[in-house]
Amino acid sequence: MFKAGRSAALLAALAAAALSLSACGGDGGGSDGKVLKLWHYEAPDSAMGAAWNEAIKEFEAAHPGVKVKFEEKGFEQIQKTAPMVLNSKDAPDVLEYNKGNATAGMLSKQGLLQDLTPEVTKRGWDKLISPGVQVTAKYDAKGTMGGDKWFGVPNYGEYLQVYYNKDLFKKNGVQIPTNFAELTAAMDKFVAKGVTPLTNAGAEYMAQQFIYQLALDKAPDRSWVDAYQRYTAKPNFNDAAWTSGAATFADWVKKGYIAKNSVSQKAEDAGVAFMSGKFPMMFSGSWWFGRVAKEAKFDWETSVWPGAKMTLGSSGNLWVVPKGSKNKDLAYDFIDITMKKKVQNMLGNLGGIPVAADASAITDPKVKKLTDDFTTLAQNNQLAYYPDWPVAGFYDAWVAQGQKIMNGTAPGSALSALQKTYDDGLPK
Repeated sequence: MFKAGRSAALLAALAAAALSLSACGGDGGGSDGKVLKLWHYEAPDSAMGAAWNEAIKEFEAAHPGVKVKFEEKGFEQIQKTAPMVLNSKDAPDVLEYNKGNATAGMLSKQGLLQDLTPEVTKRGWDKLISPGVQVTAKYDAKGTMGGDKWFGVPNYGEYLQVYYNKDLFKKNGVQIPTNFAELTAAMDKFVAKGVTPLTNAGAEYMAQQFIYQLALDKAPDRSWVDAYQRYTAKPNFNDAAWTSGAATFADWVKKGYIAKNSVSQKAEDAGVAFMSGKFPMMFSGSWWFGRVAKEAKFDWETSVWPGAKMTLGSSGNLWVVPKGSKNKDLAYDFIDITMKKKVQNMLGNLGGIPVAADASAITDPKVKKLTDDFTTLAQNNQLAYYPDWPVAGFYDAWVAQGQKIMNGTAPGSALSALQKTYDDGLPK
């Protein structure tokens, strides 16, 4: 679709230039013409999206004459184009970006992100973010998380949990599970009644996250995660944990716990299908919480994966400042506002997981459980990050191999392919 020729590209560039001039003029850029370019990919009706919109209002009120030029980008869009865009004159001043070695770590290693360490110390952000949550914001010279320099600032947490449609459970005479054996027993009962238990998105992140969680259930201890995520030892993708995770996922597809035709489905469609009442369960991120609370017309609840020793989760995405940002000081001011109590408390009450809110300000029982579950996971070192983090390009590899498993490829073959991608992508 990008083959329209140079004339189309020139017209697009002229249009962008005109828009930029308009934004910097008296009509759109404030009295002194300053513009803060902001990108993020949170839906406006999500907890984070609403909180960031409030932060924009707070920022503009505190900076007369400065206009925030916000551009909503898709997660996949930023994931795939950030290295190219951030190395160009079109880079934003501040943006939300995914955390982990393959994303923020890679960009820090490439010199595309501003080292925020002095600013973090100066503004006291390090005092607001717990040590376990800081790991994903700090990278070493090789781009490995847990390093000594801050290249991003997380102002919320996230983790995967099970969302339950309690009405469907009640209608089908099934009990909400509290351990893994009860989970599989519940899914057997749903299948026997012609109900697919779990919504899924094979074309995006959901399928790979099932495999990783099922592997975590069999992982011997935390060192298994550290070897995979932080290169403390060489992981073996055909060990007992990975083999069990992939084989169990394949078995779940065969048994009808997960619909085989979800192989080409996107996460948005899977989430909407759950919220419309079509599935009893959704295993996905806390980032869905605000939307489920708003859109679901049935009785629902959440819990950590039944019986989990460890589960997927970490800090939330990071605010990063591109090295090429033209307004770094304004970018730091915006980040600072998102760390203030007003925005943090709002984030919490809308169903996000703030890192610096007043605990007493969170009053909704479901939201309180959400934040309490995260706090427990973080304090007990049970957050195991995400499967696509370790090396560049791993997200696409995981999507491809997850789809192959759903389509009948032997799990061991898919794991061997993932091992090769992992080994080839290790930092040199």
